[in-house]
Amino acid sequence: KVAEQKLKERFLSLDAAAYGLEDLGKIWRDLANDAALFREENVPLLTKIAALENEYDKVTGGMSADWDGEAKNLNQLGALLREKDRAVRERAWLAMRDLWLGSRSRLDEIYAGLLKLRHQVALNAGLPNYRAYAFQQYRRYDYTPEDCLAFHEAIAAVVVPAAQRIYEKKRTRLGVETLRPWDTQVDTSSAPPLRPYQGQDALVQGSLDIFHRVDQELARQFATMAEEELLDLETRAGKALGGYCSTLAFRKRPFIFMNGVGQHDDVQTMLHEAGHAFHVFETADLPLIWQAEPPMEFCEVASMSMELLAAPYLTKEQGGFYTAEEAARARIEHLEGLITFWPYMAVVDAFQHWVYTNPEAALDAANCDAAWDSLWQRFMPGVDWAGYEAMRETGWHRKLHIFGVPFYYVEYGIAQVGAVQVWRNSLKDQATAVKKYRHALSLGSTVPLPELFAAAGAEFRFDEPMLRELVELVEGTIARLEGETAV
Repeated sequence: KVAEQKLKERFLSLDAAAYGLEDLGKIWRDLANDAALFREENVPLLTKIAALENEYDKVTGGMSADWDGEAKNLNQLGALLREKDRAVRERAWLAMRDLWLGSRSRLDEIYAGLLKLRHQVALNAGLPNYRAYAFQQYRRYDYTPEDCLAFHEAIAAVVVPAAQRIYEKKRTRLGVETLRPWDTQVDTSSAPPLRPYQGQDALVQGSLDIFHRVDQELARQFATMAEEELLDLETRAGKALGGYCSTLAFRKRPFIFMNGVGQHDDVQTMLHEAGHAFHVFETADLPLIWQAEPPMEFCEVASMSMELLAAPYLTKEQGGFYTAEEAARARIEHLEGLITFWPYMAVVDAFQHWVYTNPEAALDAANCDAAWDSLWQRFMPGVDWAGYEAMRETGWHRKLHIFGVPFYYVEYGIAQVGAVQVWRNSLKDQATAVKKYRHALSLGSTVPLPELFAAAGAEFRFDEPMLRELVELVEGTIARLEGETAV
């Protein structure tokens, strides 16, 4: 860290004109921002923070419960929440509850330790609190904490009622008196689970056919990935978990890694990560590696937009994977997820605004529980938690971003606003919308965030009128798709 800081300071001391670096305005700004935040006395504190973050991973990663003689971890138990049998879902949820509440005191201790250290890091940097530190660390030049708080309020006014309508619809279809925490993830369709493909070759070919419908150049880029063996998509013994797109910087090529098992989630992951891959291709001509590192708020516009741009072509008739009814089911689930995500994002973000601007009060876990619970009941109504209030109020334990990457979550909510606008534009003129999308990707980080949104044909705002327009579009599309499926 110290050596890196010296390198930044040396670079910033150069005469930009003498070295032909006048056009690197944003790079200079980023380096100056990062250098101004650095304090050598924070290096050991950041090391301690990393150790506590690892401790959180160790505690949660070690959670497992006996399930008919087999040990199941949190991910495996979570998968059971999609089972049609309600008794199985409830049993799995209760097993998870016991694991989380069994580690409650230890997680409280870890978080208190993180809060103390992070607050001291901010003070050492000459800032009033860790929120100010995080906003500078994430280079949030184009929006403020107050903008985020206004975003939360817009979500409360516009999106929360829409999410409640989704939960009520799910409750009615399940035929239950109240929707319980173990009911929110199950597919209410009477049809069997979607099985879109068998084997990597089928996933690649179906995805390629879909991309041909979206844009010929994007399809060519995806074909290049297949030809150059830049796709590792199937699960296998000993393979690491997860799914992501990384960049091979020297070759200026993307690489997609995932663990496909033939489910619809794999198709959605493929489309999402392909959006990131197209970002790599489109920035390949930028001369400097720094210019190909867009802000995260726009990286996710690339991926989320591709999920939506590709959605109309999921049917076999269009080259995809499904019958018309199956495609409608898949799209409804995706679109409902857009709506239910925004309120959850608001809870995660608003909670951290409270925590880091009230560092003394937040050291008491009971106050954190109360703050989270108040936000949850405001933004996430529609689910009956009676008898399980302890699990509801400790929901902040279950969001790893809160422990490991504080304040990194609102980016997804902002990006979703941009992505839905790109999709909206494509419904009127797909060719023009995709052309603007690709142009925006090609800019990398050479222009500010609002200009990236504008280049993509989107406005960089997340106020109530904007959200109202987007929610109406999503709900209207869901209603149309519901007419194409026998629920």
